[in-house]
Amino acid sequence: MTTLQSIHPFDRAIAVCREPDGTFLAEARTDYWTFMGQFGGATAATCLNALMRHPDAAGQPIALTVNFAAPIQEGAFRLSLRRVRANRSTQHWSIEIHQGDDPEPRTTATAVLAERRPGWSHQSATPPALPPAEQLRELVLPDTVPWVGCYRFWFESGEPINSPEPLSPPGSAVSQFWLADAVERDVDLTSLAAMADTFFGRIFQVRGQIVPFGTVSLTTYFHSDVEELQALATRRVIGRVDGRRFHRSYSDQSGELWSPDGRLLATSHQIAYFKA
Repeated sequence: MTTLQSIHPFDRAIAVCREPDGTFLAEARTDYWTFMGQFGGATAATCLNALMRHPDAAGQPIALTVNFAAPIQEGAFRLSLRRVRANRSTQHWSIEIHQGDDPEPRTTATAVLAERRPGWSHQSATPPALPPAEQLRELVLPDTVPWVGCYRFWFESGEPINSPEPLSPPGSAVSQFWLADAVERDVDLTSLAAMADTFFGRIFQVRGQIVPFGTVSLTTYFHSDVEELQALATRRVIGRVDGRRFHRSYSDQSGELWSPDGRLLATSHQIAYFKA
């Protein structure tokens, strides 16, 4: 019999069950943890997992926006899903996460599902040119937050640094690397939703220092689908991320997740808080 203890740690972290009232119940676990609460990628993936299991859901995810209003603490939390509108091609959903007796949501999200029909395909984006992961040094970050240990990173450029003084001039905001689950797992849509939040804060690279940082809002666009990912059966992706402006406590960053054979699987855009 399969139990939560016998499945992959990521699947255990994003597991949901539907309650009689139609809400979904999940549990925040400290293996996917940041300084203050649950890793945002795990939260995003849990939202997507609940949506894909909803009996009224139709189509495949093409967009997911998650707004992190307050940290999710260890223990149970509830997801309330509402289909806002639907037509023959798309469904628009609203999601709220509540925890404990707090009347206000800790997370709000919107998602779009769509029917992907056969048709013309073209990719104008160019994949990053990286050597195989085996030719790069694997990142080792001792004494870091638990969620980082749930993944493996092989940086080609833009490896995290922590200098005694802020860099002058500021460093590049670009990083390129290979990424995989620490415990091997085929990449699917939920893992892409989580991996979209694995791009370390660009402020760390530009300043060369670890400063207080947190994602406020994360939008992920899915350029692949269930069938393509199943056929790829890849356990590693290539990540590329950049940031454009750091101004008065907030900054943006945009990421790309690529398959080893050069297919753009997902893109992400986020706004984050920093204190520096």
